[in-house]
Amino acid sequence: MKQNRIFLILLLIVAIAGCKSLGRQKRVIRRDTTINKSTSFNNLFFDSIHIENFLKEHTEFKPYEEQFLDFYKERNYQYAWFDNKGIAEQSFNFLNLLNSSVVDLQDSSLYNPKLTELYDLAVADTLHQLKETELLKTELFFTGQFFAYAAKVYKGSDIDAADLGWFIPRKKLDLRALLDSSIKSKATDLEIYAKQNPQYKKLQEQLLVYNELAKQTAIDTIPKLVKPIKKGDSSAAVILIKKRLILFGDLNNADTTKYFDSLMFLSVKHFQKRMGLSVDGAVGNKMIEELNVSIQQRIRQLLVNMERLRWMPPEKDSNYILVNIPEYRLHVFDSGRTVMDMNVIVGKTANGTVIFNGNLKYIVFSPYWNVPPSIVKKEIVPSMNKNSNYLNKNHMEITGKNNGLPVVRQKPGPDNSLGLVKFLFPNNYDIYLHDTPNRDLFSQSSRSLSHGCIRISEPKKMAQYLLRSDTSWNSNNIDSAMHLSKEKWVTLKKTVPVFIVYFTAWVDKNGVLNFRKDIYGHDEKMAEKLFTK
Repeated sequence: MKQNRIFLILLLIVAIAGCKSLGRQKRVIRRDTTINKSTSFNNLFFDSIHIENFLKEHTEFKPYEEQFLDFYKERNYQYAWFDNKGIAEQSFNFLNLLNSSVVDLQDSSLYNPKLTELYDLAVADTLHQLKETELLKTELFFTGQFFAYAAKVYKGSDIDAADLGWFIPRKKLDLRALLDSSIKSKATDLEIYAKQNPQYKKLQEQLLVYNELAKQTAIDTIPKLVKPIKKGDSSAAVILIKKRLILFGDLNNADTTKYFDSLMFLSVKHFQKRMGLSVDGAVGNKMIEELNVSIQQRIRQLLVNMERLRWMPPEKDSNYILVNIPEYRLHVFDSGRTVMDMNVIVGKTANGTVIFNGNLKYIVFSPYWNVPPSIVKKEIVPSMNKNSNYLNKNHMEITGKNNGLPVVRQKPGPDNSLGLVKFLFPNNYDIYLHDTPNRDLFSQSSRSLSHGCIRISEPKKMAQYLLRSDTSWNSNNIDSAMHLSKEKWVTLKKTVPVFIVYFTAWVDKNGVLNFRKDIYGHDEKMAEKLFTK
């Protein structure tokens, strides 16, 4: 009996020791980076220290250290790019997506030959004979390249947007979540999880077209004209112009004679409209200048604007107002559709309109114009010194003093510099939309004429739209409110997002590619950041 008891105790001690040994073995297997070839690839794990070592060696991926750690910690440091057969389908999908983007975007910085080399080795490893260090390197290389690719294509280059005068908050992107979703779904297109602005894809399609045009024979420069060429004229220059219009898709006729016919007249107007020129059907030197812009310059212009589109935040509201500065146009979107467009006047180069976003909250009918101190100092005071009747003549009054300067405001009325109504979206830049008494300026093709605020061509129409859901307002009482002797403030029941943007290339609602001049030099500054090595 005693012997049996001793035997049972010994057996229990052996069992406990065996359990402890097994426990230690399990922990070692989870932490040990030696691969058991009989283990399925999707059960592979590695130690977190390998991420640190990998990033020390491959510093190009160091900016994504936090994403690396978060991604693999969530997976308990399990491999993501391998399955029970070896290198997984999602690896092929990503490599294919990456290589396509390199070609489509003409961006060599996205290309990493080492990744393809590692992939090819992993594909050839049908007997699972690759060393663990090679497998782990492949795993982490794919993860690092994914983060670098997604950050650049879906979030944008690491450029300080504020340095380029862009104050719309940049789009945020969770790279870890994006990779996790991509791996789980074996995604062939990240657009499912990382939404781009709809304009991005449209410009990308145009980029492919221009990349093909760039492969064609070099284009000769069209000489400047002595005088404009009009419909019915005949000259050697017409031949060159026709060829260029055919190349750019504005002229669908193969005719390249020197006669300026009616088809060419229509194609000239089409080209002028999408370049923001005066649409008169006559070819002048401003049009020749646009025709002579090289294909490579247009490609750079497309890439610059695609970069800006990567920065744009996703639409939180399908009702919003967008002002595109180089286009000199305002667009109103309702339920995602364009319901109103109008011409605008923006700031001069020296007083450029700021690129930012806000929420339109107030309509001010019959506004006072509180003259900015800078204008009081530079323009009002000198005019007052020359003419004692200057304030009275311009319907202005002094309401006080500030730092030795008079505080001046202009009374409501048809001569008020803000016109009969203004639209406020409170911001730090003192920018707003407003009417103007100088309505003839809206017919000019170039309209960078203001001190920074945005003058709109159809202010009453805008007021009617913003108050359309308020039954207390109609056309008549809006007219009355615009002709009061004192200003009247109206608070909107729901604010409307406003985006003041700067795009010199875009595809319009009719599918037509438009280009505009870089009136503030923002394209040039961004190109220096994007393309200078």
